[in-house]
Amino acid sequence: MRQNTAKRKLASGAPVTVVAPSYTSPGLVELLGRMGFDAIFIDCEHGPAGWEDVENMVRAAELTNVTPIVRVQSNDPSTITRALDRGAGGVQVPHINTRAEAEAAVRSAKFAPIGHRGYAGGRAALGVTGNFTVHANDETMVIAMLEEVEALKNLDEILKVEHIDVFFIAPGDLAQSMGFPGQVNHPEVQAAVEAAVRRTRAAGRAAGVLTTNGASARKLLDLGALFLYIALPSLLQPGVREFLAEFK
Repeated sequence: MRQNTAKRKLASGAPVTVVAPSYTSPGLVELLGRMGFDAIFIDCEHGPAGWEDVENMVRAAELTNVTPIVRVQSNDPSTITRALDRGAGGVQVPHINTRAEAEAAVRSAKFAPIGHRGYAGGRAALGVTGNFTVHANDETMVIAMLEEVEALKNLDEILKVEHIDVFFIAPGDLAQSMGFPGQVNHPEVQAAVEAAVRRTRAAGRAAGVLTTNGASARKLLDLGALFLYIALPSLLQPGVREFLAEFK
């Protein structure tokens, strides 16, 4: 497990850029890494990636010194451990709705004395000199996904949990939870996201958000968001439209 450059950047108060390749391609991960992103998002909750895919995509991220972040299927100790043992620089844990659930995610991602991550190490321990457990605790990012109305109701308590690097407000499931399925741009949903970002920053913690283009990224940065995630198709689509328009 290498030094986590995204974690250090975030800790300094600088924004972190995260891109989701959306496909299980190590070559694509390497290409995106060389373009200058801070972190690569590997989706194991909704995406097609299996554990061998995860390991190879993590290797590709390491080649370009970007941080590989794995969104695990659930807040499950063995699942979190498998992602980290494969060398992930962090785990993004879905559907965190309570302080207890946030604390459980931390315990699964960190070795003692912070948590009780199962000790194996896997490829994550390769090349680590000194105590691997200390190194892993220092370098591993924990990202809590806040995706339901319940999470926002409990936000003040969730924000008190130590060793969480990012509190990610996810608009898709939040919209559904608010009664607006598929309407991530609904004014009430956007207002809830923005309010959660402000509350997170007011508590001195880092807020994560989804963005779709430069303009929305600028707005979110101005609100105080520090962990900005974008999917590759959102980046490709404007360029493709512009190119194809020349043929009409």
